[in-house]
Amino acid sequence: MTTVNCPTCEKAVIWSPESPYRPFCSKRCQLIDLGEWADEKKVIAGNEDDVMSSDSTIN
Repeated sequence: MTTVNCPTCEKAVIWSPESPYRPFCSKRCQLIDLGEWADEKKVIAGNEDDVMSSDSTIN
């Protein structure tokens, strides 16, 4: 049995189909994490020259 820690509260979570919010321990922790992404408190690092982030136009 694999156990992981909830990314929000660090509570142990069993990684199985019986844990519907894995890796989170609950819907509450899942929504807290989603809110942090929505508020841009969490981001995925990228390059400034990334095509999606540039203001260039396609001809």
